[in-house]
Amino acid sequence: MQQLDERLVEVGIEVNGQLKKYRDLNIVAEGIKFANANQNECTVKISNVDKDTQNFILNETSPFNKNKTPKILTLSAGRKSTDISLIFSGDIVSSTVSQPPDTTITLKCATANFKKGDVISRSEPGESNLSTISKNVASDLELNLSFQATDKSISNYSFSGGSLNQVDVLGQAGNVDVFVDNDKLIVKDSDKEITNSITVLSSSSGMIGIPETTEHGIKVKFLIQNIVELGGLLRIESEIYQSVNGDYIIYQLGFNITNRDVPFYWVASAKRK
Repeated sequence: MQQLDERLVEVGIEVNGQLKKYRDLNIVAEGIKFANANQNECTVKISNVDKDTQNFILNETSPFNKNKTPKILTLSAGRKSTDISLIFSGDIVSSTVSQPPDTTITLKCATANFKKGDVISRSEPGESNLSTISKNVASDLELNLSFQATDKSISNYSFSGGSLNQVDVLGQAGNVDVFVDNDKLIVKDSDKEITNSITVLSSSSGMIGIPETTEHGIKVKFLIQNIVELGGLLRIESEIYQSVNGDYIIYQLGFNITNRDVPFYWVASAKRK
């Protein structure tokens, strides 16, 4: 009898500057990531967290707390044979707690949410390279830059407002895809996938059911057992629905993850390459 490949789910919560990690508690997580200026979102429910962490999170994310420094949450998942990979990283926006005895904290999170209130003013007189402006935007957002677009000159780039809004402005100025994924600011050409990211999907590699066709391409559900990246290439190899087979670029990536229940999958929306 073949042994099951145990699933692994880990939540990290920043407490007093230290990332405390939890694996053995009951964890339920659901969210969605976008390859555009929309913030990635995640809701995590975790039961019976230690009192210190519970009190810290509830106090620090209270609307009555004047300390508005960001509180980081990370979500990672995988299989025992391959270990975990990062699914989501972002700021805790709000928290609630259920009634005892099984106390469950619900954490709502969004990428770079703290930067929405960080008002800045930036201007690049004359002409500047898209790569240079992208580097400055990444610095403003305290993110690592992954620049994979064709470089070009941008005339008279200027911005004033919440720092996170630069993601949208930069994308329009350069006519490129600009988005935040975990700790990276990604800038890429709209018709190309990010480099070194290919997920091959078939019934034998975790695809659930058959792909659903959409006005932009496909929507497909598959098990969390591979590293999948927003903006990456999705290669469909369906035996039942062969007309959809081919290469697609992921522009939206949902996830539903539990460590003690049935859901443990990605839902990818992708456009035909």
